[in-house]
Order: sequence, then C-alpha cells, then structure tokens
Amino acid sequence: MQIKEVAKSHSKSYDVKSAIEVESLVPMFLSGGYHFGVGYRYEKFRVRLSIINGGSYDAETAGVNNSSADFKRYYKTSPGLFLGYNLWRNLELYTYFEAHTFEIEQKSTGNRKNLHSLDTGLGLSYQFFIGRYLYIQPGMHVYLRANKTINFETASYSIPNIDLSPVIRLGVRLWSKDN
Repeated sequence: MQIKEVAKSHSKSYDVKSAIEVESLVPMFLSGGYHFGVGYRYEKFRVRLSIINGGSYDAETAGVNNSSADFKRYYKTSPGLFLGYNLWRNLELYTYFEAHTFEIEQKSTGNRKNLHSLDTGLGLSYQFFIGRYLYIQPGMHVYLRANKTINFETASYSIPNIDLSPVIRLGVRLWSKDN
C-alpha cells in the first residue's frame, strides 16, 4: 500500500517568518512619474526603501492649513525609508523618513524653484492579498515637515507643515518563508 504525501499548507499572508516584497504607488505612473519600493518583512516588522517621482502630480492640494492656490508643488526624484509593524493581520502602522525635493511653480509667472525637505510622519495601511503573491495596499499618510520658504519675484512660498495623503500601492511578494 502506498500513501500519498499531503500537500503542504501555506501560512496566512500575515503569518510569515520573513518575506521580500516589491511595490509601487501606481497613480504616480498616471501623472508621468514613478514610484518603486522594496521591502523586507521579518515576522511583524517591515523595512522598506523607496524612490518617488511625481511627474505632473500637484502635491500642493494635500497640504493642511497653509497650502497655496498660487503655487503648484511637484515631487522630483526623492528617496525614502519606511519602518513598519503589523498591528493585526495585514494592518501595518509605519513611520518614514523621506528626503523630498519639490519643484515649486508660481502659477502666475510659470517660474520654478526647487525646495528640499526632510519629511517624516505616520502611515496606516492594509495589504489585501489576491492569491498568494499579489496585493493591493490602500492607506493614509500624515507627512510632517519643518517650516521652509522660498522667494519668487512677486511672492513667497511656504510649504505646508502637514500633508494628508491617501495612497494605494500594488505589490508582489517575491519570496517568503513560513513560520
């Protein structure tokens, strides 16, 4: 009599010992920009490196309190470091540090200047897995930054200290090791 080996059952997507994931803020591609991130998960902890370029996306609309209707703010190529923790299942709370370079455009003149900002903050998102490897990760970011002002010929621009930004990432888990 021969006994067949039972197929190995895989852990839930949130119950892995370690994993490597790549992801992207897909809406950046719609504005002519890009975003790529690569992350390593160890149990409930995750570290991720990313690079973003917003193309023609105007980030000024995300500013709280002191955003300006007289200016546009574009993400230029900028790196980021994200540190996260899974609170429950695939619900992740994370902090980040991003060295943003924004291109500020004065609408009335079309003049543009670069403004550098070290941004930090908190994010909360949930990974919805489609099968074993592909995921969609909607979330919300709260960006915090120091006061910064740049002068144009006819006006001054002050970057908002707080941005509220909804995000949606598409990702792939390239490799994982079950608990």
